[in-house]
Amino acid sequence: MKPPENLSAFLEAVREQFPDLPKQLQRIAVYLESHQSDVPFLRTQDVAEGCSVQPSAVVRFAQRFGLSGYSELQAMFRDAVRGNDGYSTSYAERIQRELASGAPSSAAMQARSVIHAGKDGLDALNAEFDEQAFEQAVNLLVESRDIYVVGMGRSFPVASYLVYAMRNLRMRTHLVSGLGGNPAQGVRALAKGDALLAITAAPYATETNQCLEQARNGGGNILLITDTPLAPACAHADISLFTREQTAFGFRTLTSTICLAQALFIALAYRLERTTAG
Repeated sequence: MKPPENLSAFLEAVREQFPDLPKQLQRIAVYLESHQSDVPFLRTQDVAEGCSVQPSAVVRFAQRFGLSGYSELQAMFRDAVRGNDGYSTSYAERIQRELASGAPSSAAMQARSVIHAGKDGLDALNAEFDEQAFEQAVNLLVESRDIYVVGMGRSFPVASYLVYAMRNLRMRTHLVSGLGGNPAQGVRALAKGDALLAITAAPYATETNQCLEQARNGGGNILLITDTPLAPACAHADISLFTREQTAFGFRTLTSTICLAQALFIALAYRLERTTAG
């Protein structure tokens, strides 16, 4: 097989072949897709551990797409982020690199880096925005009887915001937090005519996946907000919306995900108002 010319071509090939990949290689594909900014700094062993596979599987994955091995694969990711140096696997490593280079380390400089990362995330959201899927998402929520919202870890603020906002629209909305038990127990009452709105991103919380499985078994509809079409959760979703957050000092922002959540709420508010007025 002829090797891909650049990262975009490689990712496109991965998406096309994804359904036919063995399970181990699918896990590697999802990991690489959702950690694009980190790959230039990760060893083969790091990727293997992140995917719970052997390092040899990472090499086989690269060779599957016409590359000689992980080093050549990594070079494509490195070329894609060249000129935007500073990504790393941890906050401490990023700061150490900044200090070693003599760059200013003031709080204001750090803030500007986060702001720029958030702006880049919004630019990506705008460029990749799927209008048809967004309209379908609004329709799904408007037509739902009860709406259950789940987001664990860093996705929890987005989930709690959506519940707060939609309750102000007098929509029957429930926050699935897992307080006092397994979060999946919070969606046991979900049935046909209800919807689960799930927010999840790599490394994809196990609790959220359990909620998705429970909702699917209950016959409800599923709206997913996630970071890549290769996310395992997409297999459960009726509609998926995507946001690709950027990284600053080892931390992914929430800017584009919060923006998409607010856009969803505002669209719901206007749809419901037009329906009432009509």
